[in-house]
Amino acid sequence: MKRTARAVRVVVGHGGIPRPIRWLAAIGLLPIPGPFDEAALLVVALILFVFYREQLRQAWRDAEAAPGNVRSGT
Repeated sequence: MKRTARAVRVVVGHGGIPRPIRWLAAIGLLPIPGPFDEAALLVVALILFVFYREQLRQAWRDAEAAPGNVRSGT
């Protein structure tokens, strides 16, 4: 879950992502009660998956390599 949150932050901070998508992602990360924030993140995830797949892959790799990310048992 932490890796996913870090990946979302990396992708949202990427300059190649349009501002409305970044705003929608920021709204989705707010602790809003109800299903609104989850729905917003789902829409952002689908848009990123379809149109920004390479940036999403790079953010996923960057999130794994983030400092402080220690796996137990390795």
